Order: sequence, then C-alpha cells, then structure tokens
Amino acid sequence: MKDNIVLYPLIGRGHLFSMVELGKLILTHDPSFSITILIPTPPNTTPISPTTFFGSHSSSITFHHLPTAPPPATVTALPPHLRLIFELTHPNNHNLHQALRSISKSSHLKAIVLDFLNYTATQLTTALHIPTFFYFTPGASALTCMLYSPNLPPTPPNDEHEPLRIPGFPLISAKDLPNYHSLQHHAIFSDVGLTMSECDGIIVNTFEAIEGRAVKALEEGLCFPEGATTPPPPLFCIGPLISVPSGENDENGCLRWLDSQPSQSVVLLCFGSDGRFSKTQLKEIAIGLEKSEQRFLWVVRSRSDSENEERLEELLPEGFLERTKEKGMVVRNWAPQAAILSHESVGGFVTHCGWNSVLEAVCEGVPMVTWPLYAEQKLNRAVLVKEMKVALALKESEDGFVSAIELGERIKELMESEKGKELRQRVLSMKVSAVEAKREGGSSYAALSRLTQLWKKKNHLILHFPDTA
Repeated sequence: MKDNIVLYPLIGRGHLFSMVELGKLILTHDPSFSITILIPTPPNTTPISPTTFFGSHSSSITFHHLPTAPPPATVTALPPHLRLIFELTHPNNHNLHQALRSISKSSHLKAIVLDFLNYTATQLTTALHIPTFFYFTPGASALTCMLYSPNLPPTPPNDEHEPLRIPGFPLISAKDLPNYHSLQHHAIFSDVGLTMSECDGIIVNTFEAIEGRAVKALEEGLCFPEGATTPPPPLFCIGPLISVPSGENDENGCLRWLDSQPSQSVVLLCFGSDGRFSKTQLKEIAIGLEKSEQRFLWVVRSRSDSENEERLEELLPEGFLERTKEKGMVVRNWAPQAAILSHESVGGFVTHCGWNSVLEAVCEGVPMVTWPLYAEQKLNRAVLVKEMKVALALKESEDGFVSAIELGERIKELMESEKGKELRQRVLSMKVSAVEAKREGGSSYAALSRLTQLWKKKNHLILHFPDTA
C-alpha cells in the first residue's frame, strides 16, 4: 500500500484550486505518495465534479466527496460570507471520520493537511493521533496576523487609526484587519490562531524573497499566542503555487485583442469571482479609465447581475464603449487572468489583492494598483505597498467607494511615472526570485523536501476507529 496524504480544502474556488495544486506539487516532487482530496458538498447543491473543475490528474490523486451535513442551529447568527464555511466544517467531523476510516483500509495514512478554516477538524484528528498540518492559502504576512490575533484586544483601540504592531508585519490600523469590529469574528480567528499554533506543521503558499520578514517572525515563534507551552510548529514555504482552473480558454477574445496592443501598454482590471460593484461604482470606474488615458482590459461584474444579466450599455456611462473602443476592451464576468497577466502587452494590474492574483502578478512581473474588497485583502494591500513595494494604494471613502479622479490618477501614475517604473523593476526582480525559489536548491524546493521527508519518517499509523466520531 502507498503512503497517503489526505488534503481537506475549503469549498471556495481559491481554496479548492490551491489545494489541488498542492497535491500535484507533492506528487511531482515525490511520486511515491498517493493523495486523497476530500471535497465538501454545500447544502442544496450537487457534488462538484473534479473533472469539470480540475481536469484530468494522475491516478495517484483520488477525489472523495463528503456528504452534506446538517448545519448547527447557531450558524444562522454568522455573517453570510462565514455561514457557508461553518455549515460545512463544524458539523462535518462525522463524515470526515467515515472518510478517514475508509482511506486507512486501503493505504498507509501518513498525515492530513487542513485548510486553515477547517480548523475544527483537529477535534477528530487529534483524537485519532493523525499528524495534522495546515495549509494557509494567503501569504506569510497574513499568517502572522492570524496567529497573533489572540494577543490583540477583542475590541479596536479608541483611536481606530492607532497603529497595530504585529511581528513581521508593517504597521496597520485596526480597520485593516478582517472585520475587526465584530467580536464574533475576533473569537473565530483567535480560535484558528490557537489551533494552528499546536499543529504538526504549517504550509504556506509563499516564498522567502517576497515575505522574508514575516517568514523570519514565524520561524522564530514571534507571532504565536503569548504563554504558549509548546514550541512553534515548523513552517514550510513552498510557493509560489499558482492555481489556475483547467480548461481556461480565450472565449471573450481577450488574448487576441492583446496581440494587437503595444508592449506593456495595457492595464488589466479584474477583481476575483466575488468582486462585484454597484452601478454607481462601475460608472465611476469607467470615467476613471477615460481620465487615465491608458489602454485597458476590464472584467466587469455587477452586484445587480441575476439570471437576466444586464447589458454593458446599461451599466456603463452612455457612449463609453464607443469612445474607448480603440484603446479599451470590456468583458463580462470572466477572463483568463493568468494568461492575460503573462501577455507581453500587459503593463499594470488593478487588483482586489486576493493572494492567488498577487502571486500571478508577481510571477509575471506586473506592478499593481490595490483595491481590496473583503477577507484578508487589506492586509495584502499593506504588504504589497509597504513591504514588497510593488503596488500603489487607492484612496477610498469610509464605505469603500473609489472616485473616478483617484482611480484615473493612480493608473496613470503606475503606467507613466518614475514611481511606476521603480515598482516595475522591483516586481521584475521578484519574478526572477520566484523561479529560483522552486528550482532544486531554492528555498521553496528545500522546504518541500523537508516536508516530504518529515512525512516519510512518520510511523505507519494503526488507527483505531470507534463506531462514532
């Protein structure tokens, strides 16, 4: 029987895709393992098809669908964006228990790797003495904040602009933390940080050349909860790991259009699968693009979209598409972002600061303008602007609105100013470092080698499964 590593991702696209890429990377590095990926099934949906989402894979990767579990009564009190997570993870330990029982009968179960938001699964894996690792899909800097969160006060300082000092992280205000105003959020992320601090190891999708200060703080244990009685778990920075869905194509003609544009002349605006804007904000973006006088490729998603999708002409200022047709392209909902960023014609990127998008831009040497929208994206903005120095920050109102003037000026600054040239040179050097990190002898290659060797040294587990989890 093969040595098996179980991967347990979250249901979100970025989390799922990234965990699948991690499985591929493990097998590329050491084909002696087999990988089982457990896929949660959201309530009231059909199971996700691996072939639809991930294409064909090695026979050493097995996808196992977990049945839908009934949500606990308390889940309705959570905000909508967290509700699905806890509908799937908190009550799912029984299904996880049954899956692990089945897996252990046909392979040597060496370890389980949990998405960091699946932290409640440790209640089961600890009881079964299964070596438990966490995979953190954002970067090392965001991880320092997550782990340090139990040390932060449960309510923000009286002065919301008072800087927070977190080891390995640039100075930020409480407003930059994810939903800091919510006591419930604070309690959840404190629990995540405490649980991760007691695991067997943490895998992070990053590399030392771009987040060296955060990596050092994590390795020295500076970010872990005060008064911890155990040494910090080992850290494995194995990135950059780019998670691109299989089967991407140029159905909107974006790449063909880019072929006709000058080198490094086009700004891409793309905000992730959940990056939707109001009609008012979309019109402001359009005006800002005209003011910038730059070439652009803009992927538009509207909050008002439904089964009857509104036409672009209804969402954008009158005459905008006609006036900008010589230097701009606007598409609805989706575009092959990774392929676009790798195109010679692209010279800038307005991004929501999702970590997968950040890594795609860094790996292609594209400087950024930051427009964070949700989750840990404000933390990523601080890292991009203050630490890595490869991006410009947009100024926004208290409710997150960005004016046309602000957007137009920042895009023009990125594409035409000396500051923009400096950012481009820095990110191009990081592109080289990304390649070097994954080569034999590089920091990420070495981290992956340490991880796989650690798994190999683990004794074969003889698991004793009780009848109930």
